[in-house]
Amino acid sequence: MSRTELAVLTMICATLATACAGPAARSSATPERTTTPTSPATTAPATARQSVGIRYVAIGASDTVGVGASDPAKGSWPSLVAARLPAGSPPYTNLGVSGSLALQAVTQQLPGAIAQKPDVVSVWLAVNDLNATIEPASFADALGQIVDGLVQKTGATIFVGTVPDLRAVPVYAGVDKARLLAGIEGYNDAIAAIAARSPTRVKVVDLFTGSAALVSTGTVSPDGFHPSDEGYQLIADRFASAMRASGVPLRA
Repeated sequence: MSRTELAVLTMICATLATACAGPAARSSATPERTTTPTSPATTAPATARQSVGIRYVAIGASDTVGVGASDPAKGSWPSLVAARLPAGSPPYTNLGVSGSLALQAVTQQLPGAIAQKPDVVSVWLAVNDLNATIEPASFADALGQIVDGLVQKTGATIFVGTVPDLRAVPVYAGVDKARLLAGIEGYNDAIAAIAARSPTRVKVVDLFTGSAALVSTGTVSPDGFHPSDEGYQLIADRFASAMRASGVPLRA
């Protein structure tokens, strides 16, 4: 083989070797692009899924409003309960109307309570109906509309207060005590029956047991009827105890 032919053969082999070696390796100086999967819009980070608190709504009459307290806005029993809600809870909603009967609250307060989409609702409506001599059956029908409406149209746990032992309250000094007690017991039986229809959702708050012994000049306001600051604290304590017993994470 001549020297010229050998040179040509060498060039051909070099060319074939380069072609068979494949593409040059990717430079490590240029990282390969990576794609991070996007989480679905409905899945929030763990920190964002933490509880945002309890949405609390109060339904009631003048006691719910706080009449008799030195500062009704802060001293009503629902306000005292709301002050114990866990951090991050939205401001509570007090729908109470002074003088309200249970039947009036069906149209005046129930729709607003449902609209709030509450987690917890307190209902204390009875004393005005009792004073108006409304029969227990009629009272039960009205209160039942409120409680059943909340059960059907919200996911809330509902706490319904009973009638305290009013016989020692000054405004009832001239009232037949046996008749008054019979009326209180009739109303409280009606409340218990309403709660029994939805026992996992509706809880009775016993304001009757031991309440007569608590009535004093310190727990009743100067009007002789509404609770004082001390009286509202006692009522708030009973509602708060019932709520905690049902798993509502109130602060101490």
